[in-house]
Amino acid sequence: MRAVVLVGGFGTRLRPLTLTRPKQMLPVVDRPMLEHVLGHLAGHGIDDVVLSMGYRPDAFSDAYPDGTCAGVAVHYAVEPEPLDTAGAIRFAARDAGLDERFVVVNGDVLTDLDVSALVAFHEEKGAEGTIALHKVEDPSAFGVVPTDGDGRVEAFVEKPPRDEAPTDLINAGTYVLEPSVLDRIEPGRRVSIEREVFPAMVADGTLYATSGDTYWIDTGTPALYLRAQLDLLDGLRGEPHEGVAPDAEVHPSADVSRSVVGPGAVVGDGAVVCESAVLAGARIEPGARVERSVVAFDAVVGEAAELDGAVVGDGEVIAPGERLHDVRRPAPE
Repeated sequence: MRAVVLVGGFGTRLRPLTLTRPKQMLPVVDRPMLEHVLGHLAGHGIDDVVLSMGYRPDAFSDAYPDGTCAGVAVHYAVEPEPLDTAGAIRFAARDAGLDERFVVVNGDVLTDLDVSALVAFHEEKGAEGTIALHKVEDPSAFGVVPTDGDGRVEAFVEKPPRDEAPTDLINAGTYVLEPSVLDRIEPGRRVSIEREVFPAMVADGTLYATSGDTYWIDTGTPALYLRAQLDLLDGLRGEPHEGVAPDAEVHPSADVSRSVVGPGAVVGDGAVVCESAVLAGARIEPGARVERSVVAFDAVVGEAAELDGAVVGDGEVIAPGERLHDVRRPAPE
C-alpha cells in the first residue's frame, strides 16, 4: 500500500523555527520529524509514499536526494499553488499515479496508531473513506467526528465551541481512502477535505471512523514540538531515547536534565538546561540558564542569560545576562 504524506504547510505556528525549513524537517531528538513519520508507516508495510509539498520543497529533496527516507521510497509532488488539504491530496495522488486504495497522514503528527488495524477496519466496512479518531479533553481546536454504533460517520464538525461539541473524538489526521474520493475533489482550486469532501461523504453514508487508545501529538506549536521530544526521552513511545548527541560538548559542571542537546551543540561551564531542546550547533554559554525552551540551530545564549519558555531562532544571539520569558526571538511577523 502507498501513502500520501502532507508536508506542504508553512508552519506558521512554529515560527521562528520554521523560517528557513519546513516543520517536518525539524529534528525530534535524533532525526527529522519526517523520518519518525515514515518509519512508523514502514512498520505497517507501507514502502512507497508521496510527499505533498508546497513550502520549501527543496529541503526534502536535498535531504533525501536518492528518493528514499527511513527505508521508504519517496515521490516528490510539489503543488504549483496552495490547494488546501483535499486539493493537496488530489494533486499528489494524481502526480504519483495512485489508482488504488491509499493512506493519508499529516506529516506534523506523531502517533503510534495501528495503521494496519485501520486498513482492516476500512476493508471490513466496505468504506469509501475511513478516519482515525483520537480522544481529547478539549475538541474545540479540531474537527470532531460523531459516529453510529457501526462506525459510520454521522457528521463532521470542524472546530466546534467546547461546550457544543457532540463528541470528544477528533479527526487524528490519518485516513484510508479509495481512489473514488479523488473524483470528489474539484481540480485547480483550494478544497478542504474536512469542510467539503468529508461532509459530502457523510451525506452519502460512505465515510467511517474508528478510535483507538494510542499515542498522538500534533507538533504544530513550540510547546507541543518540545513535548514530543520530552515524551521520547521519558519512554512514552518505547525505550527512552538518549537526549544528548554523542558529539555534543557538555561541560562537566553543567546541569542538563530531561533535555535534548543536538549534534555539535555546546553547553558551557555551570550552565543549566532543563526540559529544553538545544538544536545542532547551538551554544549555551557559561552560567546561562535554559528552561522549557527551544534554542534553534547555531543560536547562542550568552553568558548568564536566562530563558524560560522561550523560542530562539536559527543563528540568533541572546546577549549576556539577557532574560527572556515566553518570548520568541525573532518575533513572528
